[in-house]
Amino acid sequence: MKRFLYFLFLPTLSFASESSKIDTGNTAWILISTALVMFMTPAGLALFYGGMSRSKNILNTMAMSFVAFCITSIVWIFWGYSLAFSSDIFGIVGSLKNAFLMGIDLKSVLPDANIPLLLFVIFQMTFAAVAIALISGAVIERVKFGFWLVFSIFWITFVYSPVVHWEWGNGFLQKQGFLDFAGGLAVETLSGVSGIVLALLLGKRKDYGKKAILPSSIVLTTFGAALLWFSWFGFNAGSSLKADEIAVSAFLITNTAAAVGSLGWMIIEWFVFKKPTILGIVSGAVAGLVAITPAAGYVGLLGSIIIGFIAGVIGFLGVFWLKNKLGYDDSLDVFGIHGLNGIWGTFATGLFANPSVNPTAKGVLYGNFLQVLIQLEGIVLAIIYTVFVTVVLFYIVSFITKGSRVAEEEETMGLDEAVHGERGFNL
Repeated sequence: MKRFLYFLFLPTLSFASESSKIDTGNTAWILISTALVMFMTPAGLALFYGGMSRSKNILNTMAMSFVAFCITSIVWIFWGYSLAFSSDIFGIVGSLKNAFLMGIDLKSVLPDANIPLLLFVIFQMTFAAVAIALISGAVIERVKFGFWLVFSIFWITFVYSPVVHWEWGNGFLQKQGFLDFAGGLAVETLSGVSGIVLALLLGKRKDYGKKAILPSSIVLTTFGAALLWFSWFGFNAGSSLKADEIAVSAFLITNTAAAVGSLGWMIIEWFVFKKPTILGIVSGAVAGLVAITPAAGYVGLLGSIIIGFIAGVIGFLGVFWLKNKLGYDDSLDVFGIHGLNGIWGTFATGLFANPSVNPTAKGVLYGNFLQVLIQLEGIVLAIIYTVFVTVVLFYIVSFITKGSRVAEEEETMGLDEAVHGERGFNL
């Protein structure tokens, strides 16, 4: 027990320095990037998801994203950041050395990037917030609001923070050379996998498959998608942690993959259904953004085009083929768009990582055949871990909140009035 406590609170391993000089250019860029990523959750994602839900549930859907950001803001500074980025414990998780941001002050500097460590803390917090908020799209219109709040705390603590440590906090994947520039594994894959697990455990909406479930406002969804695209530049280009050429490349690559993903989805939908829907066009853009996230700082233009186009096709197949084939009710297709494309993008990074773009990375096409195996290892282990822990958390939180699903009459009424006592539209 004493040995465990020693590792839990052992000193931070030179992650922060007090002697480095702040780089004002890098600091300004990451401040902007942090603000952009913050905008993703309570604004972009809330609108994107809200517009796709039914009008009787639009406020509840948006509230799940908004409150997820609030909860993560607290959990992250209390213990989430420390578990992810403090001194390494056996390559699995960080210690609690920096719990409640102990040992971090205004003079603490992140080495190499030379930005205030507190800025890095808040930048990473915005990633955690969007990761948990994404999961809500799989379970809207039937999950208890109280269950969602408690589950969010547990998920950030026991799923997200450890996996972030694996790949970014000097954990075992990072030591092996695993590549994930901006969160294809920790954000997109984890949220998609946890989303489908929760959807299966909760069961289908009572009228799913029995009548048409129409979105309340494609206009809101389109605007939300545009905000996500805009915010994603902070997500990907900001992950360089510097105002440098890699950030510029990531910015261009991100935009290209989103555009190609949108066109890819539109083309296949137009061919299959004879009509290119706006919902499909914006979903394709999000699919491209998801897939390019792990590769943004590592691949060149051609790689981004291939990754983005395939992402649009994968997203379409995930939504219209896989979901129908297996019959699960993933309300807003979190697994079909985010989960599948998080996996694809993380794998594709091992193929297309170009040392002429980033000398720290080399994929299969440039002679490093081992990289794709490392990528696969990370994907498989993260999925297994996430499925297991999500199932355990589901039953623990269900016990705490006395159930996970709203009553049938509340589901029929709509959660806006049943839970919040409000309406999204008073027309």
